[in-house]
Amino acid sequence: MNECKLGIWNETLPGFYLNDEGISNYAKIQQALMHDFPLGQEGLEKWKELVQNIKKAGANQTYDCIIGVSGGTDSSYLLHLAKEWGLRPLAVNLDNGWNSDIAVRNIHDMTKALEIDLETYVVDYEEMKDILKSYLLAGLPWLDNPTDQAIKAILYRYARKEGVKTVLIGTDFRSEGKQPSEWTYGDYKQLSYVHKNFGKVKRKTYPENTFMMTFWSAYVKKIKLISPFNYLPYDKKSAQDFLEKNYNWKYYGEHHHENLFTKWVISYWMYVKFNIDKRIITYSAQVLNGKLSRDEAKRITAQKPYKPDTIEKDTEYVLKKLGLSKEEYLKAWNQPAKTFKDYPSYYATISKYSGLIKILARYVLKTKPKLFYEMENRK
Repeated sequence: MNECKLGIWNETLPGFYLNDEGISNYAKIQQALMHDFPLGQEGLEKWKELVQNIKKAGANQTYDCIIGVSGGTDSSYLLHLAKEWGLRPLAVNLDNGWNSDIAVRNIHDMTKALEIDLETYVVDYEEMKDILKSYLLAGLPWLDNPTDQAIKAILYRYARKEGVKTVLIGTDFRSEGKQPSEWTYGDYKQLSYVHKNFGKVKRKTYPENTFMMTFWSAYVKKIKLISPFNYLPYDKKSAQDFLEKNYNWKYYGEHHHENLFTKWVISYWMYVKFNIDKRIITYSAQVLNGKLSRDEAKRITAQKPYKPDTIEKDTEYVLKKLGLSKEEYLKAWNQPAKTFKDYPSYYATISKYSGLIKILARYVLKTKPKLFYEMENRK
């Protein structure tokens, strides 16, 4: 199998190719991000400037930033980081009915210890269940996209409510990489179509993330999404050790395993049905950044991401919690694998007007969305 010499990116990835030097276009995506977001003194000075601007913009508000929290490593450490730099965050959590007990305890322990106010937005589970179920019946790989959209919607909502101009997010491209759009892309247009055609319950409490609402939040209200880890050195394992030592924080397993549904989707649904192993992207990014050896990355990904002795029980739990019959599940499982391209979305419009959107994004957000790094290196 053809494989990039700078990581373990390989031909199982959509649109993968190698140049004459054996370097993949996926490595080029990662290198472009690293070039545009340097660490060291340059990154530190940029972060200091951002902190100064955040404090200035939020001087007359109760909070100067919003932080989305899940109980995972990144968002938990981000809470500590924000307080360390003298920021006054409001922590916001989405309860979609699937958070693990460990994650919930981590959230409450961290916010209590740091004296950070916490707001939890609860989506009526019958709605959430029906939306997630509709994505499964539609045969899409990233079944948890509705959760991603809901999180973004409530972060913007609380920022508008509190008059806050900054949302801090715990994404870290150096340890996570950029996943292919075929695996994870989703937007409100897609959600509306999929839920209308495969769901039954009317959306009432689910936070809508329409194009116009996003435009209003980002371009009119000028609310910026900023990832501090773009500018500051961050090591996930060191962060976990620090959180465990200082906040009695508990680890929950692989990336995103703080959510039971997300864990099942990544480790089984995507891996077995779609032959999608998101770890290839994640660990390749870490290899390129010198955090992991290629041999270790290969050793890890050679093992299945789920436990064979418990997966049947785990699947039964997911089906029961989704209210999905075995027959419905098997029908969805046996249908041809789909991607976001099989359903309506904004992607074609974004691609068509990518030049203009990039200009607007740089003007308002001050950074280029990671989607465009992928578009530029997968032509």
